[in-house]
Amino acid sequence: MTAFKSDFLNTLQERGFIHQCSDFEGLDALADKGEAIAYVGYDCTAPSLHIGNYLTMMLLHWFQQSGNKPITLMGGGTTMVGDPSGKDETRAIRTIAEIEANKASIRGVFAKVLRYGDGKSDAIMLDNAEWLTKLNWIEMLRDVGRHFSVNRMLSMDSVRLRLEREQEMSFIEFNYMICQAYDFVELAKRTGCHLQMGGSDQWGNIIMGVDLGRRMGTHQLFALTTPLLTTASGAKMGKTAQGAVWLNADQFSPYDFWQYWRNTEDADVAKFLKLFTTLPMSEIKKLEALGGSEINEAKKVLATEATALLHGRDAANEAAETARRTFEEGALAESLPTVEIPRGELEAGLGVLNAFVKAGLVASNGEARRQIKAGGLRVNDDAVTDEKMALSAANLTPEGVIKLSFGKKKHVLIKPA
Repeated sequence: MTAFKSDFLNTLQERGFIHQCSDFEGLDALADKGEAIAYVGYDCTAPSLHIGNYLTMMLLHWFQQSGNKPITLMGGGTTMVGDPSGKDETRAIRTIAEIEANKASIRGVFAKVLRYGDGKSDAIMLDNAEWLTKLNWIEMLRDVGRHFSVNRMLSMDSVRLRLEREQEMSFIEFNYMICQAYDFVELAKRTGCHLQMGGSDQWGNIIMGVDLGRRMGTHQLFALTTPLLTTASGAKMGKTAQGAVWLNADQFSPYDFWQYWRNTEDADVAKFLKLFTTLPMSEIKKLEALGGSEINEAKKVLATEATALLHGRDAANEAAETARRTFEEGALAESLPTVEIPRGELEAGLGVLNAFVKAGLVASNGEARRQIKAGGLRVNDDAVTDEKMALSAANLTPEGVIKLSFGKKKHVLIKPA
């Protein structure tokens, strides 16, 4: 393990954040002085960011904790183009109104892990629409485009892998890496930014920006990426039966977020404690040493600390208590995730398969059937044995809800509205 001068790189290395860096020595010297400025870009493709974005937010958190200045760059401009990385199809073109609405919905989450203000190491937020939407096409081709080699662009993973799979790539997507590279140069000129960070799939685009800065006369720029997020079993991290693990509470409740971490595979607990909590390493090492059934206590700590960082300590403690009451006491905790359905649907008879799909506990009727055969679905704690069962007002508990359960840990309340 390399010993760095800067707290920033030492922290990242100890916690497992580093995948690639363009120049460790140069970045280390800059970060050690507390003079570095770094950014991560976030496109506004949805009303919420997801758990993959949470990892890069933690990069910015530790960057700020080491005395350096973070920038969160909203992709109001690049979202109009669409990042082709990891995609076989062109991203849906969103209207300006959709992008603005998504941007407004996303903004608030950053303040959970970063401190914004006017101080030397306080974070700032910018939007690349401010410069990208004002570019003149001919000037862009002449002043920026001439620095790009099409040969090199075709070799980048975001392009090469798409073409190797014989999937079409639109001209607008092909230009995405130029926009991202230009962002880096523009931020270097406007703010003195030195470093762009991101996931490993962004390495090619970030390096393009480093190279463009050299060609366009900026100070030295640096690139740093995190490893691809996977679980110990090799699965891509961040998916549930309900879909993506969103960061906004209105799209993925604090209870669901807590449960997501509680269900971590044993082999991943220490890794995720390092990446997704701010617990001291000394405490993480103690939790890492737990074995057997005690590993469940470490999972609860992971769930509570990760949830507290994003949603606040009160929400995390409430989620932990809800889980305890539900699993250990068999109680009906009112703070379980709740899905409202029209009262008329219940009065007409709501098919049990449809109910579990509406609750987000399964992805399809077919999956519900398979789980019923395996004994995995319950209504009000009673196993479902008949896939043609219909839920009605007769199934309502005294609290006026119907409790649906998938296994021992996933519960949702159905409430007539």
